Amino acid sequence: MHRAVRAEGRRSFIQRVSAIAAVAVSLATGALSAHADTPTLKVGIATTPQTPALQEAAREAKAQGVDVKIIEFTDWNTPNAALANKDIDVNYFQHTPFLENAEKQGGYKFVAIAPGTIMKIGLYSKKVKRFEDLKDGATVAIANDPVNGGRGLLLLQRAGLIKLKPGVDYRATTLDIVSNPKHLKIVQLEASQLARSLDDVDLAQGYPSFIKLAGTADPNSALLFDGVENKAFALQFVVRPDSVNDPRIRKFIEIYQHSPAVRKELDKAFGNLYAVAW
Repeated sequence: MHRAVRAEGRRSFIQRVSAIAAVAVSLATGALSAHADTPTLKVGIATTPQTPALQEAAREAKAQGVDVKIIEFTDWNTPNAALANKDIDVNYFQHTPFLENAEKQGGYKFVAIAPGTIMKIGLYSKKVKRFEDLKDGATVAIANDPVNGGRGLLLLQRAGLIKLKPGVDYRATTLDIVSNPKHLKIVQLEASQLARSLDDVDLAQGYPSFIKLAGTADPNSALLFDGVENKAFALQFVVRPDSVNDPRIRKFIEIYQHSPAVRKELDKAFGNLYAVAW
């Protein structure tokens, strides 16, 4: 009788252990299956020294269960087209004024869901050390898009080289120039190509990140920088409206904004030429 009871007890114990093991296996299998079914998050950027920081965020995201692929584009038009076409899930390369202009020009409907860094721009030259040394008729290159070109014109005005109509902002165009005492010849180039124009022009609007990438000058050598206090020029994480609450994107942004390792990569790439906007 006692042996039968003991045997029955052993069977009950084994059954309980087996049931617990089955639940554990089921949970593990479900977790693996859920992870396997999660699509890769595709983040589009314009080729820039921002890449190592984003790659670090991607590594940390993978460790937390989100697979991220950083996709680089060589111009400033394709990342928005790719986002609209659903080739990528989010892009990170543009500030709000640029986005607003892109939406107007391309008919896009996007949402900026979180800020990133604010990058300084400067006026660079390999021909002169002071603005006073620019010759009459010198050639100056600025960005050819309506937003960044206006930002360049404002910087030329701060340098005392031109005067614009009173009250104009970053939407200024060359038609808003009311005084140009040195008769500067202002040429407009794609913003990402300005860094490579330094051998051909006397002065150029420049982005330290692209200056560094091109290796055409010391990114810190601008004759004049604009500040990083205007958060309108902060780079934005931009998505389609249906992706605003995508938890993969939110997780990636959280890592980018708060990871010490990501900040270390940003410091390494830009030193004091950037600020965070969150």
